[in-house]
Amino acid sequence: MRRGGPAALAACLAGALAVLAGPGPGPGPGPGPGSAAWGGRRPPRSYGHLEGDVRWRRLFSATRFFLRIDGGGGVEGTRWRERPGSIMEIRSVRVGVVAIRAVHTGFYLAMNKQGRLYGSKVFSPNCTFKERIEENGYNTYASLRWRHRGRPMFLSLSGKGRPRRGRRTRRQHLSTHFLPMLVA
Repeated sequence: MRRGGPAALAACLAGALAVLAGPGPGPGPGPGPGSAAWGGRRPPRSYGHLEGDVRWRRLFSATRFFLRIDGGGGVEGTRWRERPGSIMEIRSVRVGVVAIRAVHTGFYLAMNKQGRLYGSKVFSPNCTFKERIEENGYNTYASLRWRHRGRPMFLSLSGKGRPRRGRRTRRQHLSTHFLPMLVA
């Protein structure tokens, strides 16, 4: 049994072409993806509500260590969850960029030009990291200021809990993956 005829087919094709062509020059809705006023560019986004956000977390590495900054500014991993210096304040500097500070000791996590991690008493450009959520649900933190041969240098803890140099790290390494765990 045949439905419709050539007239129904022509009406269907005309409707499909009208949808593909978008709104005409006449009156209609304001600028949209099909209009010339939109220009094909994405409208600006507003993420101002994310700036200045403060979270208290324990950063748990995929190598099963909690990130810790001790009283002398040394960075290390610890298996003991309740160890002083393991609670971090992750403060949003701007969208996607964070500063990490140990709540107990007051030191900011920083990375120098050689990719070494250390604790800094004062906030500086070395203390800013680009935070990215990876496909596996873990976060990676890359130095915003320093790169090595064009590659980002990541915050990383080795399988023994020692900080790895940033130039030896890659986004895919499990040692660079951290879970920000809620402080209970």
